[in-house]
Amino acid sequence: MLDQRDPSRELVDFWNDTLEPKFTRFRKPLTRGLSLHSDQVIPQLDLRPGDRVLDVGCGFGDTAADLAERVAPGGHVTGLDCCPGFLAAARQHAEFCQIGNIDFREADAQTCDFAPEYDFVFSRFGTMFFASPVAGLKNMRRALKPGGGMTMMVWRTIDDNPCLKVPRDVVRDMLPEPGEDAQSCGPGPFSMAGEEMVSGQLRSAGYEDIRFTRIDAPWTVGDTVEEAIAFQLALGPAGETYREAGAEAEARHEEIVARLGEALAPYRTENGVVMASSSWRIDARNPE
Repeated sequence: MLDQRDPSRELVDFWNDTLEPKFTRFRKPLTRGLSLHSDQVIPQLDLRPGDRVLDVGCGFGDTAADLAERVAPGGHVTGLDCCPGFLAAARQHAEFCQIGNIDFREADAQTCDFAPEYDFVFSRFGTMFFASPVAGLKNMRRALKPGGGMTMMVWRTIDDNPCLKVPRDVVRDMLPEPGEDAQSCGPGPFSMAGEEMVSGQLRSAGYEDIRFTRIDAPWTVGDTVEEAIAFQLALGPAGETYREAGAEAEARHEEIVARLGEALAPYRTENGVVMASSSWRIDARNPE
């Protein structure tokens, strides 16, 4: 019998069942860190009042709110995400900030039936998790008007991101690396780190005028070492390793916490545990 499982559907289920509660728990360090990257990009985007913008993987809605401010008056932003929990928080944020030119839609950007109605498509740290990157990027392009622009932000290599590499190396020194059958969020946070490979994916998806710009930012991964440890054991490569190790991880929990505390202590500052992070801003355009 053929395996009829839909990889995209499985990823959506995993995000909703496993990751969304953890992202919500650590919303503060996540949005604080990720916004340091998008804050260097959104003010520079080629947006004008009146533009229609699609925000793919909008999460808690902070980028959609920033984009809505850029296209006012007369413009509109649609925030798209596959997690209703994220969207509930995003709607609450927009209502609290009294942002009227914004709406949110629950859908998977890889399979959503888009019409070419948007002047611009944006995504912050969402496209790296596409089950089929070229198909997903091509579907995003279908949302663009001819000549419309697209900017996505993705992580550079793990070696460029001590904020994720340091804790991962500590945990994997103590627990087995996740196997091929591990539950995951997709190809992974570093799947679009390579310029040549991603340029090829974008060209295959039909984009042109492809450009890469490096973005660096200090990420406060916790107000305290204890919060930073909890964050790392819930999310990212260290969190994936810990989760997949199951009972072995639970049995060694105290030892793992102690080792992580030692590794993260040098990054402690008066403003919290601050570690380097690095991303790509990738710009492309839909042909006229």
